[in-house]
Amino acid sequence: MIRVPSRFTRSGMVRVLALLAFAGCAWATVWPEPAPLQKLFVLVLMLFTVGALLCATARLAFALVLGGGLFFALRFISNLKENYLETALMPADFVYYARSSLIATLRHYPHLYLLSAGVAVLVPLVLVLAWRLDRPLFVWRRGWGSVAWRIGGVLLCAVAFRVCLLPEGPFAKLHNRDVWDKLSDDAQLTNFFININDGGVTMPAMSDDAAAQREWAATANAKPGTRPEPYPDIVQVLEESTFDPSIYTACAVPGCKFAMFQPDARTRGTGLLRTHTWGGGTWVSEFAVHTGLPQDIFGAGGMYAPFVLAPHVHDTLPDLLRRLGYLTIAIYPTNSDFLNGRDAYRAYGFDHLYGAEELGLDEWDETDAQMFAAAKHVYDKVKKPGQPVFVMILTINQHGPHDDNPMNKLPLPWRNMVQGLTSKDESALDFDTYLWRLHDSDVAMQGLEHDFLDREQPTVLVHFGDHQPSFDGLIRPLARTLPPALVPDRDFLTYYMVKSNFAGAPLPSYPALDIAFLPTMVLEAAGLPADPYFSAATALRERCQGRFDDCPDKALLASYYAWIFRQLHVYE
Repeated sequence: MIRVPSRFTRSGMVRVLALLAFAGCAWATVWPEPAPLQKLFVLVLMLFTVGALLCATARLAFALVLGGGLFFALRFISNLKENYLETALMPADFVYYARSSLIATLRHYPHLYLLSAGVAVLVPLVLVLAWRLDRPLFVWRRGWGSVAWRIGGVLLCAVAFRVCLLPEGPFAKLHNRDVWDKLSDDAQLTNFFININDGGVTMPAMSDDAAAQREWAATANAKPGTRPEPYPDIVQVLEESTFDPSIYTACAVPGCKFAMFQPDARTRGTGLLRTHTWGGGTWVSEFAVHTGLPQDIFGAGGMYAPFVLAPHVHDTLPDLLRRLGYLTIAIYPTNSDFLNGRDAYRAYGFDHLYGAEELGLDEWDETDAQMFAAAKHVYDKVKKPGQPVFVMILTINQHGPHDDNPMNKLPLPWRNMVQGLTSKDESALDFDTYLWRLHDSDVAMQGLEHDFLDREQPTVLVHFGDHQPSFDGLIRPLARTLPPALVPDRDFLTYYMVKSNFAGAPLPSYPALDIAFLPTMVLEAAGLPADPYFSAATALRERCQGRFDDCPDKALLASYYAWIFRQLHVYE
């Protein structure tokens, strides 16, 4: 005769099994975090989650299974995204990615459909069993006292969970890391939870609508262009980690002079470019040159622009160009899904983003010459008579590190090139390696000019540096030769160059042009009409002398934000 276990025995067995399941989830979730503090951080968050669920449900087995399962699911989803899309899981994915491209992604991986179906069936079944086979704790507590105790427990665990996420909380050390590390290192769950706090978007201070109307109503009429149709092609190159080395005091030798920084008969405008990131963060420079907005006006969340800002922009340079009849394409040196690139570029207004996988290139290892050749090949394939093309090219030749080879492995002309830095100085190796790579970029740029400017088709060619490299922090102390007014921005100065193969008025010159104004310079160089948004942006550039969020006239800036955000709805 089979004996039916007692209720106590059944609950005890279920709780033991639930505890083992939680331990397995904790091991699979916590152990992959690379550092002990990161392991502790994730484990503490798991325990507070289980505590909150226990107080809410009064069922220990259910709380252990659901709490452990939630963290295991986060790890599993994070690994899937890393393996298939080569980007870290972000809190914003559960809003933007799931809404915009989850189904499209699953369509490329049919076996994930089966996995999703299995999870949808098995997980609810396990949770129902854990609930039904376990009995509530504290059954002797009745009435409002029990309710208050449980609500208090939930609130206490929730507050403790939130305190762990605060930048000044017990795990403050985990917050004090570079954004690139938070997006790319192996601490997947640590970064996920840290980015909950970092990813918040705040809008800049704005004036009232009356002030905005008074200052900017004149820009509501689109600014007319200066060239008739058909419009010129536009080729724009983001030179990753590239700056003009001649601004450094130690780089005052002929080997520090490069043609790509020197104006010639085709130059329409050139000068120093003020960027909003240093040592990394190319994605925020991409955001600025496409949208005409610096990411830092949106608070800490701005650093995660491809994830949290891109889905909300409603007027961009590529979008305007498409309305003018352009085909807009981008040439990418990494997988097109890297850092949400494909979805972000779709939001920016590009018809197609060609990633390294589609171009047949080895991602992260392309020279400028390879990127330019790929761009020309794609251009020749998509170009149609009468339709202008906007080509955005990203290079990666100057991506760090710059000290991966010893000095004696550099070609002879580039060894100990810079003055005042001895071979024992680590920054000398970084600088000389940079110059060596820059020489290759300089030669490649001459080839790009030949392909697109030495022809009859009217074309504007733009190239710029998206940020300075860090040289592992060694570049900061190096002396520069700059006007006193630019010294505070010394770490954020690169360059821009605008050329065309047709006659046109010189572009305005500024002590340093904010990168967010580069789209207005492109429109002006191409002689294109500007819509109300870029008409206002051009007026702000002129009134603030090339400065954006550091414009001295803060009242004017506040009225500009009110105009573009509340009246033009550029970002919603």
